[in-house]
Order: sequence, then structure tokens, then C-alpha cells
Amino acid sequence: MSVQIVMSVEVPYDEGNKRFDQVAARLFPDFSRSRLQQWIKDGQLTVNGQVMRGRDKLTGGETLDLRAEQEAEGDWQAEDMDLDIVYEDDDILVINKPADLVVHPAAGNYTGTLLNGLLHHCPELVNIPRAGIVHRLDKDTTGLMVVAKTLQAQNHLVGQLQDRSMGREYEAVVQGHMTGGGKVDAPIGRHGTQRTKMSVSPTGKEAVTHYRVLHKFPSHTYIRCKLETGRTHQIRVHLSHIGYPLVGDATYAARQRLTKGIGPELRDLLANFPRQALHARELTLVHPRSGEIMTWEVELPDDFIELLNTLADDQERGE
Repeated sequence: MSVQIVMSVEVPYDEGNKRFDQVAARLFPDFSRSRLQQWIKDGQLTVNGQVMRGRDKLTGGETLDLRAEQEAEGDWQAEDMDLDIVYEDDDILVINKPADLVVHPAAGNYTGTLLNGLLHHCPELVNIPRAGIVHRLDKDTTGLMVVAKTLQAQNHLVGQLQDRSMGREYEAVVQGHMTGGGKVDAPIGRHGTQRTKMSVSPTGKEAVTHYRVLHKFPSHTYIRCKLETGRTHQIRVHLSHIGYPLVGDATYAARQRLTKGIGPELRDLLANFPRQALHARELTLVHPRSGEIMTWEVELPDDFIELLNTLADDQERGE
């Protein structure tokens, strides 16, 4: 299964004496530079019908012809899955992801992932890199994700992630009593010895998380986080780094901190909470075709609500 891409564009004269690949990037903005460079190498993007190298200079007035075939990206299986679709049109798909769902196939998880379900719902996604998935949520993080349904939409959305114009806000419950909101600006990289974990590292990539307090409990805090960057496990790593790990985070919270006066119901819930208490609550982006600013918000899942209610009941009991 593949998709044919056929496009032609005339090179403006003010683009003369510039490299072919640089001009192509400006005239075909819906595709990534790396993809255009590969099409140039493969002879699928030509100049006046002639194959040229990316570094060759143009004079202006030429016709660039794109005749490319986008092949299926992976040997993935489509699986019927009950997806919670918040919004869908010809360009994008917005999903409310439940807990205990892996986003992308990997070692040990080749089936039963969100990607498999997306391919069943929208088979043409097989021709889009990563089936249109432009950002991920951890297996046990719930909430909003956007999926691109075309190459053009994917390139546009990736650009928004890179220039930080896509808004992603999360809600979380952390261990400890925060005094107020703030910002964590600390680079994140792969953990030095535990390769499945991330950690704050001076050699890591820039990572910035903003957070504000929604409600203070005696030994926990309900917060809202806004991502400025999007590193793997960013919120989990940053909050653990400043001493406020997420409730239920078995990877980045050393142990559950419980105050002496805590009631048995809350004690039991905290001891058995099955996942990190993190929910992607709000998503804002520029629609890749219309240019409209769009925002979605989804309610907290039941387990998160139960956690907040039990914390509130325990707080009221102790007052």
C-alpha cells in the first residue's frame, strides 16, 4: 500500500544562485527537509525533468517536479480497538488515551498498542511515519494526543512541537506539600546506568516545565503542569528532581511518603494506586490546513477523581 505524491512548482527568480535542496525546502514547506533530500537523492524530485544533486545551484525560473511514492512505514498490524476520539477531520485526529495503553509498538509490545488501533480506524495511516503519531504519552499516562492523517499535517505539527507553539497542559498529584508554583529548567538525558530511565543531566537536552498549585492537601499537592519542551518522561523526572514525585510513579518515586495522621482509606489507596497520577488535560494547536487555533480539554479519568476525592475526605477528617 502506498500513496502517490505529484506536485510541480516554478522557482522564483529571487531564488536564483541558491542550493536546490534549500529552495525545495522553501517551496515544499509541507514536507520535512530530510524527506525532500531523500527524494532528491532518489531522483523523485527533479529540476526541469533532470535529476540534480541537492547542493547544485539553481538560476530561477526552473520547474521542480515532485513524483514520489510514499511507501508503508512498518510491518504493523491493524487491530480493532475502542478508541476515544475527541475530534477528527481529514487532517488530524485527537485521541483521549486511557491508562495501560502503549502508544507505539516496541520490543515486547508489538500488538495491542494505540498505533495498531489507529491503523484499523484509519488504514491510510500506514503510509505516514509512525502512523501519524507526532508525540507520545507514557503507557500509564492518560489524556489528549494528536495524530496527523497526512504527511503535510505531520510536518506542520512536528514544526509546532519544535517551535514550542503547541500547548500541552497536564494535571498531576504529587507527594509532598508544595508552597507554590514555579518552573523547572533542567536538562534531561538517558540515565547513566538504568537505560530505561531518564534523569536530569548536564549533558542532556534542554527541558523546561512550568507548574502551578491547584489544591494543597496535608501531604500531597494537586498541580497543573505546562510543557515548554517535550522530553521523554519530562514531568515525572522534573517533579521527582525537585522532591515532589508523582503519586504512583514506581520508576521515579523512591517510596510513598505518608504522614502519621493519614486515614486507612487513603493509606490503602496510595499504597495500591496502579500508575503515575498524570493526565494530559488540555491540548492547543494551530490546525495544519485552516490555520485556526484549536483547543481541547478532557475530564479526569475515574481513578484520578477517586484519588482527589479520597485526599479531600482525609483532609476534611483531619481538620
